[in-house]
Order: sequence, then structure tokens, then C-alpha cells
Amino acid sequence: MFLFPLKRFCLKSSKSLLQLPVVANYNIDFFQLQSKSFSSSTMSKSALMILAQGAEEMETVITVDMLRRGGVTVTLAGLDGSSPVLCSRQVTLVPDKSLADALAEKPQYDAVILPGGLEGSERLSKSSVVGTLLKEHEKSGKIVAAICAAPTAFVAHGVAKGKRVTSYPSTKDKISSDYTYVEGERVVVDGNIVTSRGPGTAYWFGLTLIELLTGKEKAQQVEKGMLISGY
Repeated sequence: MFLFPLKRFCLKSSKSLLQLPVVANYNIDFFQLQSKSFSSSTMSKSALMILAQGAEEMETVITVDMLRRGGVTVTLAGLDGSSPVLCSRQVTLVPDKSLADALAEKPQYDAVILPGGLEGSERLSKSSVVGTLLKEHEKSGKIVAAICAAPTAFVAHGVAKGKRVTSYPSTKDKISSDYTYVEGERVVVDGNIVTSRGPGTAYWFGLTLIELLTGKEKAQQVEKGMLISGY
């Protein structure tokens, strides 16, 4: 289809032929620019939720569910593998895949999220893999988030030092002087660090993460659709 117009152009004007590559290159560049813009506009943000035995199931499920409603691609990764995980209230959740497989497929995510639960948080605190993951994501400016007892894993791994954080009230004493502890707020955001208080604040935790990842308008759409407020 390209050769026929070129031949006609040559017969009509030799001067126009010199201009043709410029026009063709412009069109190609414009097409490539449009393709790149389309790809970036349709590319979904990604989040990694790490599920350990003894995790708080409401915080896990609510956060994952809300992020997916907000258009975020969420991977629920099992700390110790892909087998079903028994959570704090005896509810069993099935990870999408193991943490090892999730990181092998995608070393970095737009957000790494830790659900609470005392046992689950202790397991996250003792994992060197989780510690390295949190540090790498914090350093690269990705969102690092934790709810309920899970901010204690920040302390254990030396993550988010000097930041404003909150947690479940009974774990306040475990948050060292390296942090500024905040009470009276459902969710606390300090730069790329996001923390929240417990199962009852999980909805606002999810909405905050949606807003940070995909924008305020999307967060408002999810809030309205779920009848979280204003019903």
C-alpha cells in the first residue's frame, strides 16, 4: 500500500520525494507515541499482599478486594508457600501463589502490603525475605503499607524510621522511639509509608491505597459503590 503512492509522488514532483521521508518518519513517530501513551494509560498498578499463618483475615480480604475493585492488580502471596493459610480467626485463605514465585515473576511492585494479626505479624517480623523486600521497596519510593500489628514488622526490619505511623493500640509499646506514633487517625500516610489501626479501619486503609495508586476519583467510586459512607 505504501509503494503505489510513492511511485505517483515521484512522477509528479522530484522535490516532493525529498520531503516524503520526513512525512513518513513523522507519521511513524506519531504512531509510536500514540502506542506508548495507550500502553501507559492501560497499564494497571500492582500490589503484593503477603499472607502469613495467623494473619488477620478481615484486613487481608478487605484490602485485597478493595484494591481489585479500584483496578489494581493484586497478588496474594503466601509467605511459606502456596498452600492454604490458617488465619487468626480460624478462617483459611488460599494464596494466589507463593511469595518466592511472586518475586521471581515480578521483583518489584507498586505497593507491598502487610496484614495484621499477632502471629502473622511475628512471622513477617522474623522473615529475612520480607525484610529485604520492604527495604528495597522503601528505597525505590514504592508504597510500603501495614495495618494492625503489622507495623511491628517495620520496627523489626528497620523500615520507615523517622516516619509517622500508627498501629493496633495494644502494639503501641512495640513501636520504638525511631518513629512518631500517631493516635486518633484511621490511616496515617507519611511519604510512601502507609499504616492503619485494625479490622475496623481496613476499609479506609483500602481507600487510601486506591487513592495513592490510581487516584482520588477511583477511590471515591469504590467508596460510593461499597456504601462505606453517605448511604
